[in-house]
Amino acid sequence: MGNNFKVAVLPGDGIGREVVPQALRVIQTAEELGSGFSLDVHEFECGGEYYRKTRREWSEEAEEFTKKEADVVLLGAVGANNEDGSPVRRQDGHLAGYSVVIGLRFELDLYANLRPVKLYEGVPTPLANRTHEDIDMIMVRENTEGLYAPQDNPSRSVGAEEVVDLRKITKKGSMRVCRFAFEKAATRDGAPADKQKRVTCVDKSNLLAGCQLFRHSFNEVAKLFPGISLDYAYVDAFTQWIIRNPCHYDVVVAPNAFGDIITDLGAAIQGGLGLAPAGSIGDNHAVFEPVHGSAPKYANQGVSNPIASILSGAMLLDWLGSTKNNLGCKAASTLIEESVADVLREGRFRTYDLCRDEWDNVDPSSTVEVTNDIIRKMKDVGDNA
Repeated sequence: MGNNFKVAVLPGDGIGREVVPQALRVIQTAEELGSGFSLDVHEFECGGEYYRKTRREWSEEAEEFTKKEADVVLLGAVGANNEDGSPVRRQDGHLAGYSVVIGLRFELDLYANLRPVKLYEGVPTPLANRTHEDIDMIMVRENTEGLYAPQDNPSRSVGAEEVVDLRKITKKGSMRVCRFAFEKAATRDGAPADKQKRVTCVDKSNLLAGCQLFRHSFNEVAKLFPGISLDYAYVDAFTQWIIRNPCHYDVVVAPNAFGDIITDLGAAIQGGLGLAPAGSIGDNHAVFEPVHGSAPKYANQGVSNPIASILSGAMLLDWLGSTKNNLGCKAASTLIEESVADVLREGRFRTYDLCRDEWDNVDPSSTVEVTNDIIRKMKDVGDNA
């Protein structure tokens, strides 16, 4: 394989078909400007629209390549509507695209969901008197257990009007995601408030046995990282504290369902879903995607924010650089993120979701215009290097 990496690109549905091609343009520009790596891109249809046409969520070729040949995956968003506005579903009731998103998560054992929560200069936040200097954390969500884990009997009916949902938390699953969080903290500069490397365990261990196991596992892993400060929060209290004092947080780790909730809160304080990238990561595989959904009502208008998808592409390159020991990929990732930061700071090109507060007099730019400006920034850096 050397320094050539196979990338499966799955734009999916809705706005995914608009933002993923822009992310791909940026990634390929970074490849052209950089050195030491090349990308072999294989793009496939998948999701709800593909299911409507074929009664399959993706082709056999797409599934085979993505699961068995690709070094890494860039995913858009899945989820389409029927003509009456109802969501396209499989015969078993799951949304069409379930086996792509959830299937990859479990079949490739992508146990850590990595969510950077970073407020860039030039981006409005709903938090009063907070700036880009106050919000820069990583949230790590356990990704294969908890309430969302596939089970033979995920819900147990108790009479006609009662259902019990089952939650599975194991020591193995908790230990490995906590280790992932501590390893991330070791590479960072610490929390904005005090530059202390810190990992916060968010759970509900005062009431739930599964969370007690999760916290015990957290404490066991912490012994291996004596230089990192330990922090704890019950999930309900955490939703207050992150709003009141976001600069305290460096790395946050949580069980699956709680992590799902607090990462959306993180997206809000960093300026919205249009700026929120993510990665689902295991020991040998990774899938990178924007946090936002397919948003069918905004599809085909060319107005969606591509930055979450572009930053997901930067994360993809950073992961390749780290796992494949490729400095070219690491440099390309840095180039993309710094160019995005420059464009947001200047504020001349921004999609409608960012034209608010002090930027409400800025005419919204299109998806392509924002991407063009990011690419222009990247080439300016390349020309001056």
